[in-house]
Amino acid sequence: MRSSKPITVTLGEMQEKVEARVRPGAYASVSEVVRAGLRALDREEAALEAVLRQNVQEALNDPSLPIPADRVFEELCAYHAEHLKTTGRDA
Repeated sequence: MRSSKPITVTLGEMQEKVEARVRPGAYASVSEVVRAGLRALDREEAALEAVLRQNVQEALNDPSLPIPADRVFEELCAYHAEHLKTTGRDA
């Protein structure tokens, strides 16, 4: 008995890229290409999650004093206003 059910996927512009992998025999079917793509996406997401976790942990371990939120927002607003002036998009 099949453990998964067939689905229909519209690949659009990516159809040729998939066929270019199946045609020479790098993959046996479109399904194999899609599964490989999902595995790659899983690896990419896991790597990003690991980097984010590391960054959060480094921030938590940082011994410097926290910056008050109102100061952060003041600095962000000032930075944004200056950026708008320098790019000519001052509203």
